Amino acid sequence: MTKKIIIIGAAGRDFHNFNTCYRDNDAYKVVAFTAAQIPDIADRKYPASLAGKLYPEGIPIYAQEELPDLIKKLDVDECVFSYSDISYDAVMGLSAIVNAAGADFTLLGYKNTMIKSTKPIISVGAVRTGCGKSQTSRRVVELLMEHGKKVIAIRHPMPYGDLDAQKVQRFATIADLEKHGCTLEEMEEYEPHIDRGNVIYAGVDYEAILRAAENDPDGCDVILWDGGNNDFPFYQSDLTITVVDPHRPGHELRYYPGEVTLRIADVAVINKIDSADFEDIQTVRANIQKVNPTATIIEAASTLTVHDPSLIRGKRVLVIEDGPTLTHGEMKIGAGIVAARRFGAAEIVDPRNYAVGKLAETFKTYPNIGNLLPAMGYGKEQMADLAATIDATPCDAVIIATPIDLNRVVKISKPNTRVDYSLQEIGQPSLEEIINEFVRG
Repeated sequence: MTKKIIIIGAAGRDFHNFNTCYRDNDAYKVVAFTAAQIPDIADRKYPASLAGKLYPEGIPIYAQEELPDLIKKLDVDECVFSYSDISYDAVMGLSAIVNAAGADFTLLGYKNTMIKSTKPIISVGAVRTGCGKSQTSRRVVELLMEHGKKVIAIRHPMPYGDLDAQKVQRFATIADLEKHGCTLEEMEEYEPHIDRGNVIYAGVDYEAILRAAENDPDGCDVILWDGGNNDFPFYQSDLTITVVDPHRPGHELRYYPGEVTLRIADVAVINKIDSADFEDIQTVRANIQKVNPTATIIEAASTLTVHDPSLIRGKRVLVIEDGPTLTHGEMKIGAGIVAARRFGAAEIVDPRNYAVGKLAETFKTYPNIGNLLPAMGYGKEQMADLAATIDATPCDAVIIATPIDLNRVVKISKPNTRVDYSLQEIGQPSLEEIINEFVRG
């Protein structure tokens, strides 16, 4: 009998799992996707053009809150959990909801979801959102470029708009960000690659994306999988690097699928050792050795550069950090807070009483963010609310600690300064040694 499936997702891994395991498999019928974690991504359809010949009407996407009713209404046999950066308590709580509604609960592994490439692949992932994966990816790209390699990056999916139009996306210039109608989160991930002169792909159909990258018109020697959240790679990798965060010691063993990402790593990077407690660094190191004793461990600092420190010292500052890091990443300290403390801010102003619209909703959904402002920008309305919240918050200056120049996309009338951050390995072994060995083959 054909099994009826719901794929529980967040517009990323869910679509990939469908494409690789269910799209052309008539033993299953995917009757729905559910959506969570990202605002305004439900009430869409996975379109027929992407769903394949078995789904001429496409597949509806519902809010995850509807899951128990959907299981009964659609007579569902199995629910496949397919998103990331989720605590084990939350995952198993969801499994209880599914089982109580009468369906099986499934987690797919990498055997049937990883795609093989014709090019060498280096994958960079992390055990949580906000560990410093992106800066690690940038460091790997720089090292490969020093060897004269043409690097094509492929980013973990963020298809929050028109899924038909987002099947395969190629970003080579800043203008491409506007062309594809990118959200702020997408810009933060794509722009640093573009600034370094390498092309980055993303989208929905990751086999089609891989083939396009392998045959990129600018050439391709190595593909970098730039992983998102704490997901494991979509592609079979020749070198897997996982970043861990001593500011959240123990999370590397308590979040799905971060522990999977750690267990399959060839290299584990302990980042932020310059701002973390020694005991927490040792906890993370012991956990790495416990679950992956053969991994090479690299220690690194997240070094900061402040464009104008005079706007911080003695000032009442509003700190803006990367959105997902503060929301489902659960971080309460980032580069902006570190910069505010190091450069002597008089006060870090709490923006919560001044948040409007979608930003007020974000603080309600994630009440533990604290006195930071997440750079949420999943649409024009949310970007406008971000600008209005900044304008309403009484402060002397704004610290922008996002990976992009926020001024380019959001009007900020107050004095502001950017904080850049990069990965700096401490001692040996180093990523340079790892990449040198990789290039030598």
